[in-house]
Amino acid sequence: MTTGTSLTRRDFLKLGALAGAGLVIAFRIPDAAEAATGAFEPNAWLAIDPQGRITVWIARSEMGQGVRTSLPMLVAEELEADWSSIRFEQAIPAPRYGNMSTGGSQSIRSMTEPLRKAGAAAREMLISAAADTWKVDRATCHAENGAVIHAPSGRKLAYGALAVKAGTLPVPENPPLKDAKDFKILGTRRARLDVPAKVDGSAQFGLDVRVPGMLYAMVERCPVFGGKVASVDAARAEAVKGVRRVLQIGSGVAIVADTLWAARDGRDALRVTWNEGLLASLDSAGIRSTFAELAKKPGASARKEGQGATALAGAARTIEAVYEAPYLAHATMEPMNCTAFVKQDGCEVWVGSQSATGAQRKAAEVSGFPLEKVVVHTMLLGGGFGRRSHQDFVAEAVEISKALNAPVKVVWTREDDMQHDHYRPASYHVLRAGLDVKGVPVAWTHRQVGAGILALIAPQAVQNGLDPTSVDGAENIPYAIPNIEVDYILHDPGVPVWWWRSVGSSHNAFVVECFFDEVAAAAGRDPLELRRELLQGQPRHLAVMELAAAKAGWGKPLPKGRGRGIAVHASFDSYAAQVAEVAVADDGTVRVHRVVCAVDPGHVVNPDTIEAQMESGIVYGLTAALKGEITIAKGRVQQGNFDDYEVLRMNECPAIEVHVAPSGEFLGGIGEVGTPPIAPAVVNAIAAATGKRVRRLPIRAEALRRG
Repeated sequence: MTTGTSLTRRDFLKLGALAGAGLVIAFRIPDAAEAATGAFEPNAWLAIDPQGRITVWIARSEMGQGVRTSLPMLVAEELEADWSSIRFEQAIPAPRYGNMSTGGSQSIRSMTEPLRKAGAAAREMLISAAADTWKVDRATCHAENGAVIHAPSGRKLAYGALAVKAGTLPVPENPPLKDAKDFKILGTRRARLDVPAKVDGSAQFGLDVRVPGMLYAMVERCPVFGGKVASVDAARAEAVKGVRRVLQIGSGVAIVADTLWAARDGRDALRVTWNEGLLASLDSAGIRSTFAELAKKPGASARKEGQGATALAGAARTIEAVYEAPYLAHATMEPMNCTAFVKQDGCEVWVGSQSATGAQRKAAEVSGFPLEKVVVHTMLLGGGFGRRSHQDFVAEAVEISKALNAPVKVVWTREDDMQHDHYRPASYHVLRAGLDVKGVPVAWTHRQVGAGILALIAPQAVQNGLDPTSVDGAENIPYAIPNIEVDYILHDPGVPVWWWRSVGSSHNAFVVECFFDEVAAAAGRDPLELRRELLQGQPRHLAVMELAAAKAGWGKPLPKGRGRGIAVHASFDSYAAQVAEVAVADDGTVRVHRVVCAVDPGHVVNPDTIEAQMESGIVYGLTAALKGEITIAKGRVQQGNFDDYEVLRMNECPAIEVHVAPSGEFLGGIGEVGTPPIAPAVVNAIAAATGKRVRRLPIRAEALRRG
């Protein structure tokens, strides 16, 4: 498979915006000059050469989620292509590709319509070209497996042989799309097209980039959030062999050298005095205390149905609990890095970014060049999880390169990455529920305190103090409870926050699904049975829950000391339920033995990708539940590497079963959907096994120790 990043496209591509998706699909008016090249390029997304090779341009970032396979499948299905002829190229940001950002589990959802239309348009043109070649009625021809067939005579022409003629024909604006029952590629398992290059080592990640004349840079940043450089003593750093320059930049002090190790040694020798600023006394205990105090007063209303306070006051029994979720780092396996070359006539960037468009904009801003003078090569990403949609590391590389007039590669160490991340917000939750005399829930209130991501990057989206991403997964609680109130108190302690895999749902699913189990226990009900009763109006929630419970053997005996827990949650327009089987040792150590997951993404492109993404989300969420916490002392992050910010090891991973059950409803995302339900499923299993409730993450062995 080809994985190059070069791209040559013709100036006469004309753009047509795809309504509602923020994307473009480009159609062109062909001319004789194009036809003479032999390439058939009916739109911005695909090309067919005279040998029949089909190239699909990928306008999303590949960070392990499989878009370099799934997106070509969308084209190939409508094109009636021979799958073995499919290749891909990574697109370079250009207006014809719209916003090339990868996040929000949107890649397949946003690209399904334009890519299917692109493939269908090419198919129709190839059929017309064949009919014209044979001088037959077009209705007697059809496309199949990379060729056009004339049914009455059995004649066949391969796509490559039709490429030149097809390129002279007009592009249909609204080509007919196939019915799902006729799919041959979509919904089937396809091996990942990017795997061979990853196995043989030819795949290029950001850290693999080498540019002639390239220098290396590391940046010393203030350890306190918001701190600035007061003074720099560069003498010892400049004396290190290989160090070229010590340079103060926006984020700190850069040491530029011939090699990465020289840059590191130079940074170690550097002496910087910091103006630590207003946050030098910030600590985790103080943040928590402030959250708790703020939670005593009402916040911005996210949902209000009925009269929650009145219903609570009149309830036969009330339950109250406080839940807490910590700051979390993204902890990608590949630390942040970027290579940039600011030349006299433009800027070139090589980076593993979740937003090639964002990287282009940031590089243009820092370099001073217009967008059309900035070329961004999107490399493979060694993990993203939201972190690589931030452009701080791009800004550093471009700023340094501009100052030196040379290509520069900025590399972050693991400690840089951990201590200068933009974190999943910490949050504090107060929940109350009321039961009637029969044990039926009649009231539910949920108050959340925390920082808002949109409040920092898009304050116009925060109306009346409500950051919608913060309450996602809380305000849309699916249970049929007559009185529901959810409110939110926005408070920013000063810790930089950003998108983290599944965003608001990452903590709200934990809070909602665990507290629901507390309500079921107070009512003397099996948690599955109570969910079943209150989800009758939510068929997709109900279906995945029933499937997961059945596959997990809910209600069947378990070995002594084990418990099962269940959680169901909708996020990114997909629905997932998980059952965790957990054991707790006498010393409080938690072992997750098995996780059964059911997911309804609406439709399926590649089931193999869905299963892999759900497994990935489960492991990522399980890591956070069992181990993840960023703590602050004197304005500094205390964790620095995987010794004190641990990730789940292979020998700690449970057996994971994923059952995909598409409903045929609206197409949902998949990359983040597996993460939210795992923490509550595990915590609920712990309660079933030990009778102890975990309300603060990560799960701590000392709180579960017996005796």
